[in-house]
Amino acid sequence: MDPETQHPDAAGAPDQAAAAEPPREAGEHPPARHKTVKISQQELEELKAKVAENWDKFLRGAAEFDNYRKRVAREKEELARLTSERVVAALLPVLDNLDRALAAAETHAGEQDALLEGLKQIQSQFRRTLEQFGLQEVAVSTGHPFDPNLHEAISHVESDEHPEGAVLEQVQRGYKLADRLLRPARVVVSKGAPAPDDSKS
Repeated sequence: MDPETQHPDAAGAPDQAAAAEPPREAGEHPPARHKTVKISQQELEELKAKVAENWDKFLRGAAEFDNYRKRVAREKEELARLTSERVVAALLPVLDNLDRALAAAETHAGEQDALLEGLKQIQSQFRRTLEQFGLQEVAVSTGHPFDPNLHEAISHVESDEHPEGAVLEQVQRGYKLADRLLRPARVVVSKGAPAPDDSKS
């Protein structure tokens, strides 16, 4: 067959293949051809196991960090509490002496009224300052039962007025700091009524 008389479809085949692709702009790369990667069932199981292991490590790391954060917060709070306890405990003897000075001044009133008033103001200011650190006085009431959790008995005395185990007198104030007993109240406790003297009957 004469080449010049070749069938037009055969000659036009390359042009049709080229026309099937969308035109590209100058400098544009041809579309990427994705390759399918096949993995075996064993490799898939290994990948799943690795993902599970990494996730477990992440969870354990997060839990350890959270525990560390909580522990640091507790230690910081404990340190602050211990510091406050030491400071307040060191100041309590000063408050005791101020109480005694006031008691002595009250027994010699008159010309010392100005001194007594000044001491009372100092005492009030001092107590307010300590209360800002959480100081609370232990409640003690004459005639109420002795509480070993809050009181310290320094002596036991017979009493016709109060039953055995009742508080008769407070000798030294007790204090709590942030609901923790810092120092018990020192008290005198009743032994009850004296036993009858059989020799007089």
